[in-house]
Amino acid sequence: MTNSEEANIPSAVFDAVCARADAAARAQRSLAQADTDSKNALLNAIADALDARAGEITAANALDMDSSREAGMDAGKLDRLRFDEARVKAAADGVRHVATLPDPIGEIVRGYTLPNGLRLNQTRVPIGVIGMIYEARPNVTVDVASLCLKSGNAAILRGGHAAERTNAATLAVIGDVLRAHDYDPALVGSVDDFGRDGATAMMEARGHIDLLVPRGGKGLIQAVVANSKVPVIETGAGNVHIYVDASGDPAKAIPILINAKTQRVGVCNAAEKLLVHADVADVFLPYAAAALFERGVEIHADERAYAIIDATDHPADLLVHANDEDWDTEYLALKIGVKVVDSLDEAIDHINTHSTGHTESIIAEDYTAIEEFTSRIDSAVVMVNASTRFTDGGVFGFGAELGISTQKMHARGPMGLTEMTTTKWIGYGRGQVRA
Repeated sequence: MTNSEEANIPSAVFDAVCARADAAARAQRSLAQADTDSKNALLNAIADALDARAGEITAANALDMDSSREAGMDAGKLDRLRFDEARVKAAADGVRHVATLPDPIGEIVRGYTLPNGLRLNQTRVPIGVIGMIYEARPNVTVDVASLCLKSGNAAILRGGHAAERTNAATLAVIGDVLRAHDYDPALVGSVDDFGRDGATAMMEARGHIDLLVPRGGKGLIQAVVANSKVPVIETGAGNVHIYVDASGDPAKAIPILINAKTQRVGVCNAAEKLLVHADVADVFLPYAAAALFERGVEIHADERAYAIIDATDHPADLLVHANDEDWDTEYLALKIGVKVVDSLDEAIDHINTHSTGHTESIIAEDYTAIEEFTSRIDSAVVMVNASTRFTDGGVFGFGAELGISTQKMHARGPMGLTEMTTTKWIGYGRGQVRA
């Protein structure tokens, strides 16, 4: 039985996807030999082309936005889907920033000489062909292309039906620049024309695609992790927590909470849960709730939080009782779960039980509490007195990101150029043989 039969996809689709991956691999071999200056020139040319042809991309995006709006896409996903001129320019600037970053390829991670004189170097090299499966995130197309090209990798993309026209327009711009610089446009390819079968074929294409990275909602990520035969880096859904300690400063906590929850609701680093120490809950929660209600946020409160908030003036339709499912839900909407905890230990245990391992933040002035929280929380990123919205490859100085890894193997947290490399050992001898 063939891979395509096992996955219940047409064999023609599987063969075509594998052929595109193989073409990408052939193109990647020449890119892997390119020097840093050549790769940087290519990236700067792509950035200039994105700026020059932004109108083509935004026109395609307007069609995608209209179709998705008519289909009932929610506000959070529509925000992710939007790729207007400002966002295209920001993406182009991100490409230029990637061009300024150190090239990880060829970096010696470690090296030493054996007693027999054999010199060993562990050196960074490209991974090869990286597959991305994502949805309604057209900026990812640019981010992945720039990071892959700088790190010497090829990219095979499945960007989802909602952004299909936007992604096609963006890839047309990138492909033209690749041709102009004598690179095969197969370096950054797409399987969008095969629909969901294309994504399934990517998961089956072991030996053709070296690494697969899903980026999207929990359902998409878990489907890829559970079904892929290609090695996967699991990027995280973001059930993100903010904990306000007994020592927390409300003057810091309220702006952080509002920024983390409402600046962009449809992103994985938006806050979804608020935990408040019982010692400050009676004073803090009314102010926090009022600020959230003012911005239209629906609060799903546990019994103690509900009683405190219910005693204040509030919109009746924005305060509801939390249920068990709330603590594990990534809302990606103007909703937040709120819980009162009796101790730092209880907050840490709750977060480690229900978090997706993405980002958590503590609001505290007590150094001991901060140290305990940062050492015991088992997530990729922990913030102290800062918004969870900072968990982003661009903000971290990577120029862009492949995704935010919530697993513990190979890469964890925002993934930039270094995380898109593997290593190989090179041994330099003078005729040594093993005894």
